[in-house]
Amino acid sequence: MKLTIERAAFLKSLGHVQSVVERRNTILILSNVKMEAGDNRLRLNATDLDLDVVESVEAEVATPGATTAPAHTLYDIVRKLPEGSQIEIEQGGEEGRLTLVSGRSRFSLACLPPEDYPVMSGGDLPHTFRLAAADLRTLIDRTRFAISTEETRYYLNGIYLHAAQREGVDVLRAVATDGHRLASVEVPLPDAAKGMPGIIVPRKTVTELCKLIEETTAEIAVSLSETVVRFAFDDAVLTSKVIDGTFPDYQRVIPTGNDKEMEVDRRQLAEAVDRVCAISSEKSRAVKLSLSNGNLVLSASSPENGTATEELEVTYSGENIEIGFNSRYLLDITQQIEGDNARVAMADAASPTILREAGDGGALYVLMPMRV
Repeated sequence: MKLTIERAAFLKSLGHVQSVVERRNTILILSNVKMEAGDNRLRLNATDLDLDVVESVEAEVATPGATTAPAHTLYDIVRKLPEGSQIEIEQGGEEGRLTLVSGRSRFSLACLPPEDYPVMSGGDLPHTFRLAAADLRTLIDRTRFAISTEETRYYLNGIYLHAAQREGVDVLRAVATDGHRLASVEVPLPDAAKGMPGIIVPRKTVTELCKLIEETTAEIAVSLSETVVRFAFDDAVLTSKVIDGTFPDYQRVIPTGNDKEMEVDRRQLAEAVDRVCAISSEKSRAVKLSLSNGNLVLSASSPENGTATEELEVTYSGENIEIGFNSRYLLDITQQIEGDNARVAMADAASPTILREAGDGGALYVLMPMRV
């Protein structure tokens, strides 16, 4: 194998695939990235046996071939080479070594045979549909903050992607929850997605997918079965096992009788919460919301530092109510709400609260209150 490749293009693709590779591996070849050269393209492949990423990049291929090389070492080398440089890659001659030459720099890396590299079989993926990149980014970006990190409730360690209905309209809905807050965001359901099974996309897959689709404007081809999901676009394909578990019936958590509705400027609310909680050093950083006619008082206190309060004008005409929240969770949600105004629907100080954009029915957030 012999090829020449531009550093920036190589670094970008290598950055996408190497982050799939775990730092510690009992199976040595899983520390490597598979490289296949041919048709003036270099195809990079990395897997951890649950998640597989393939990306191809333009290269001047003199001699086609394939090999595998240590992923993180290769990435570090390319990252530290000068911007704008050309990299010559050659494998052959010296047994089991990959040679990288750029300017006056020369590296020789140990390789493992490409035929030993595991192939992650997706099997038959009966459901395939296309989704605009912007829609997929919306589903992921606005729900991923609520994914649980608690390994014992493994079925919450991902985003539940499924077909649903709202007011008689078919939607593709993404839901994530950690038991303290819940995020539900939806986009119109592509016709070909009707009848798809609900799947839980793992947290690591969500993270890698975010990196891959960050800049693309291409449509994403989504293929899935009950055990595997694949996202394909441009020069990249991401294949992942889904979480083998049942996502809880989240509809039961969404309250229906919250009659105390407040409308507030989203940005003003976020900034005020951030300011009053500067007084507290605790992780939980409880913030109290005291609502009366047209007025919201936010307050926080800390035994070491004292107290802080801030007043905001809001649209509210219900009964007076005081309710406390984890300020970190409240901030996370206000940052995901799009548009100028947020609508907050409460029942009482002990019941879940609903937050949503004033004009958008497609995104809904539920937050459990705290005692303050």
